[in-house]
Amino acid sequence: MKIGYDAKRAFYNNTGLGNYSRWLIKALAYFHPENSYFLYTPKAKANNRLSFLEDSGNISTVTPKSKFFTSFWRSKGIVKDLLRDGIELYHGLSHELPSGIGRSGIQSVVTIHDLIFMRYPQQFGWFNYRIYLAKVKYACKVADTIIAVSQKTKDDLVELLNINPNKIEVVYQGCDPVFAVMQPDEQKAAVKIKYNLPDNFLLSVGTIEERKNLLLIARALSSIQNNTPLVVVGRPTKYADVVNQYLTANNLQDRVVFLHGVTFADLPAIFQLASIFIYPSRYEGFGIPVLEALNAGVPVIAATGSCLEEAGGPDSLYADPDDADRLAQKVNFLLNNDNARQNMIKKGLLFADNFTDDKLALQMQRLYTNTLTNA
Repeated sequence: MKIGYDAKRAFYNNTGLGNYSRWLIKALAYFHPENSYFLYTPKAKANNRLSFLEDSGNISTVTPKSKFFTSFWRSKGIVKDLLRDGIELYHGLSHELPSGIGRSGIQSVVTIHDLIFMRYPQQFGWFNYRIYLAKVKYACKVADTIIAVSQKTKDDLVELLNINPNKIEVVYQGCDPVFAVMQPDEQKAAVKIKYNLPDNFLLSVGTIEERKNLLLIARALSSIQNNTPLVVVGRPTKYADVVNQYLTANNLQDRVVFLHGVTFADLPAIFQLASIFIYPSRYEGFGIPVLEALNAGVPVIAATGSCLEEAGGPDSLYADPDDADRLAQKVNFLLNNDNARQNMIKKGLLFADNFTDDKLALQMQRLYTNTLTNA
């Protein structure tokens, strides 16, 4: 099977959509070498997270002949190159498909990660909202199969865009297997010194933006026992000022350590040094940091109301994203009950086994095959 990918995010983005793109391409190329994989990108931008391409004989990178009008090429002109290369199935990895793909005879699949822009339009602005909406509507209309990264995203597609649920398949995303590799004591000690980490701490990872709801943890801190500190890893936005104002007003600024510019190589050790991982986001497409924490052997407390129960499983703990007291109670319970912590770690590792690369790659391969068979 010749499979083409919209691989711009794989080359350009180091978080979110980029991680998904790299993970999927790498997993399929490794576990299903019988296929040929073509990565279409405006530019083969250097990215050390794509080092696996050098060892993969079944992956080719395709860029436009001209360095100009690359946006046009990606949104429409690419179809000619897909036909030239004999692509049988094209996968838009991030919410969009090129114009004309529906008339080309090439089968297409699109991954929809979330509809955050529809749930929280005020965070995107009118112009961006209209652009995102147009791209998603078009992609869902012309795609032969729509992939939702969670049942929640599938439900949102049906509710908000009136998509036929029979056209949507849920295929979860895995996380980098490095999080499941227990870091040597020397590595953890070095990372602890490098970032001046406390001996025991709560951990939150993710962009510091309103939707991620870091303020809930800040509000809970005064009720969390033993003055246990919080370590926050993530890129700040204006919302970080709101969090800092609250911390200062309540004399809690010494309880929080903000880490910026953390290297990906250090993240697994930071996870594994943490006592509890807290992810109070109001809305996610899936919630990869939750899965990273489970793989790292860290008990998880996440928010209800989105898809985080899908990522965290039945044995993680959950709290209302507006209930700081309830969050504090759950944190205190785990801090004072090591048996419960160890039980959650054990069951979390078992649940995380549902998201291994081989299982998810097989599910995706079957989806591709069915899409071509039913054409």
